[in-house]
Amino acid sequence: MNDILEMLNQKQIHYKLIHHKRVYTIDEIKAVQLDKEGIIPKNIFLRNANGKTHYLIICHPDKKIDMKALASKLHSSRLSFASDQRLQKYLNVEKGSVSPLGFLYDQNHEVIFVFDQELVDQTIGVHPNYNDTTLFLACNDLIKLIENHNNQVLTIQL
Repeated sequence: MNDILEMLNQKQIHYKLIHHKRVYTIDEIKAVQLDKEGIIPKNIFLRNANGKTHYLIICHPDKKIDMKALASKLHSSRLSFASDQRLQKYLNVEKGSVSPLGFLYDQNHEVIFVFDQELVDQTIGVHPNYNDTTLFLACNDLIKLIENHNNQVLTIQL
C-alpha cells in the first residue's frame, strides 16, 4: 500500500484513506457505510476465450453485467472470469481485493481497464490492493494514472 500512497503523493493526487474491517462484497461495503464517501465500484477481472486478453471491468456496484453484450462492446471473443492465479500474475492481488490500483503491478501493460461511463467525473473508492482499507479519489485522476502507466483504458456505457 505504501507504494500506492507514495505514487499518489508524488503525482499530487488528492485522496482520502479510510481503514475499516475486511470487506469482500458490495453488501459488506454498504454495511460499513463506505459508500457515503463516494461510489464503491464493482471490479470484475475477466479474460477472453483464449486467455490472451484480460480486462478489469470497473462499474457501478448495482449494475448487472451481461457478459455476451460486454464481449460485443469490447469486440472480444467470449468472456469469462479469470482465475485467482491470473489475478495474482497480472494485478498482484487476491480474490476479494481486486482493484484498478493493481495497474501498478502490470509491468507489461497487458490488462485493459474498462470503466463504466457512469463513474467518470465521480469520486470513487477503491482498495489499495488490501480489502481493509479504501482509498477515495476522483475517477478521472485514476484513469489518467492508468493511462500514464501505458495500460489501455476504455470508457463505455455498461
